[in-house]
Amino acid sequence: MTRPLRLLQATTFVSTMDRFAMPPMLIVTARSLGVPLSAVVQTASVYFLAYGLMQPVWGIVSDRLGRVRTLRITLAAAGLAAAGSAAVTTVTQLGVARALAGAAFSAAIPASLIYVGDTVSRERRQTEVTNLMVGVALGTALASAGAGLLAVAVSWRAAFVVSAVCALTLSFLLRRLPTPPVDRPAGNPFGHLVRSPAALLVLLLAFVEGGVLLGALTLLPPAVESTGVSAALAGAVTAVYGLAVLVFAPLAGALSRRWPAWRLIGCGAAAAVAGCGLAAFSQRAAVAAGVATLIGLAWAAMHSSLQTWATEVLPSARAAVVSGFAGCLFAGSALSSWLLAGPASAGDYAGGFAALAMVAVPLGVAATVSRARLHTPAVPIGDGRGRS
Repeated sequence: MTRPLRLLQATTFVSTMDRFAMPPMLIVTARSLGVPLSAVVQTASVYFLAYGLMQPVWGIVSDRLGRVRTLRITLAAAGLAAAGSAAVTTVTQLGVARALAGAAFSAAIPASLIYVGDTVSRERRQTEVTNLMVGVALGTALASAGAGLLAVAVSWRAAFVVSAVCALTLSFLLRRLPTPPVDRPAGNPFGHLVRSPAALLVLLLAFVEGGVLLGALTLLPPAVESTGVSAALAGAVTAVYGLAVLVFAPLAGALSRRWPAWRLIGCGAAAAVAGCGLAAFSQRAAVAAGVATLIGLAWAAMHSSLQTWATEVLPSARAAVVSGFAGCLFAGSALSSWLLAGPASAGDYAGGFAALAMVAVPLGVAATVSRARLHTPAVPIGDGRGRS
């Protein structure tokens, strides 16, 4: 599994790199296009919305076409859309191009997770899920630091060119990824999903989590830049999040073999509340680095646990649940970005982060208690050779 997982890590890396390239460039892009900051923030929310809405679609498609073929097709399309993002001349064109890129890149992470669910035994699954986060962490760190630097030194368009080249290259390289056998679910998998209260609960938690964690990460770079620092420094501060995930993800994977999942979720939720509360107190670069670290801890501990829960809560409809989980995560992020666009444009970053901290409290309580009460019995649902 080592080589396939490396290719899947590269897939999550490229998808995440494109997703996190825009936040540190929001102010620079708005100035370049001659539009208010709120207009460009809303293009980011359009990206997240398209990213979220297409997740269930790609889940169905991957059941029909196969995981690997779906990944290759969507990465090729994403590369073309990212190239288009670099060529726009108006904010409307940017919104359309980013929506297309988000829709195509949205297949990457859920398809990778479904692949792990299809090929890795339950006992090792959270460890491998957290290993995929290495790609997420590196993509986040590189995009957050590199996009801001490119925007200042070259152009904000350069970051999208990099995304396009990487996506097209990876689409070619993925021909080496073995295709696992897939047992197509009998009947309508989404029908199974909507009849499962536990699965619906996981999707609801993902929606709220996306609003809190991804909303905070979208708001953090312009908040730091509003204190008078450059886009490059604001992006570098946000890159701390990626480094934090890189450090905490292996730790969460190791602890998952000793701790119950609800304990990891509780620790992650506490970090999310602390991070958003700290950001409400101050948006200066040094403080924001601490905020990014706490959000990284929340992602590694809480998100990885919820994500693993999604792969096992309803084995008969795994693709539907995992794609729905990712869809809800980014739909929540899109709603959060849209709601925060007004306060961000008015410079009220403290109020936005305070609201996220308040939402994080019931999220943490509900997720921790629910996971403790609805603990999945330790019955293997896969043999690690592609059958489940």
